[in-house]
Amino acid sequence: MAQFDAVLVPGGGLTPSGELTPFVRARLDRALAYSADFYIALSAGTTHLPPPLDPRGYPILEAIPAAQYLHERGVPRGRVLIETSSFDTIGNAFFTRTIHTDPRGLTRLLIVNSQFHMARTEAIFRWVFGAAPDRGYDLSFESTEDIGLSPEAIEARAERERASLAEIHKVAAGITTLGGIHQWVFTEHGAYAWFLHDAAYRQATGSLVETYGGVK
Repeated sequence: MAQFDAVLVPGGGLTPSGELTPFVRARLDRALAYSADFYIALSAGTTHLPPPLDPRGYPILEAIPAAQYLHERGVPRGRVLIETSSFDTIGNAFFTRTIHTDPRGLTRLLIVNSQFHMARTEAIFRWVFGAAPDRGYDLSFESTEDIGLSPEAIEARAERERASLAEIHKVAAGITTLGGIHQWVFTEHGAYAWFLHDAAYRQATGSLVETYGGVK
C-alpha cells in the first residue's frame, strides 16, 4: 500500500525561460521520496510576474514542467496529475480539492513546499480541506530547503508571508464550508473574481522577484 493517496507539490514560479527553479526542483525531489498513488503538480502561474512563453509564443503553465520532471524520474504518466487553474496558494488548495481529490476520493495527502512558504501553505490547506462537507482528509506536510534564494529574497518573502498569513487566519475564521470558500474566491479574491483582476496583477519587485522565479 502506498504511503499516500497523493503527494501535492505547489508551484513556485518559473524562470524567464520557463525552467523550474532550484527550490521547486527540491520540492519535487522530496515528493519522489514517498510512495503515492498519484503525484499532483499544482499551479498555472502567478499574478506577480508575466508567464514565460514557449518558442511558439504560448504561455508555459507552471505545473507542466513539474509534471514532466516527475515523469522523467520514473513516475508513469497516468500517475502524474496537474492542476492548472490556480494563481496562488489558495487556488492551489481549492482547485486541487474540487478537481482531483474530492472526485477521486484521495484523502491521505502529503503537501510538500519550501520552508519559506510552509506556514501559510499549511494554514490554507487545512482550511480548504477541512471545510464542510467533511471528506475525511488526512493531511501531512513537509518543508524543503530554500535552495537557490539569496538571504535578501528569503527575508523579503518572510515579511510578505507573515502579513498574508494573518489575513488568511481572519478570512478562514468566518468561512467554514467549501461553498463559502467558492463564493469568496470568485467574488473577493483578485486572481479569480474577473472584475478585480487589474488590481490583483501586481508585479513583484526587488529581491522578492526571486521567490517567484524571476531574475532580480
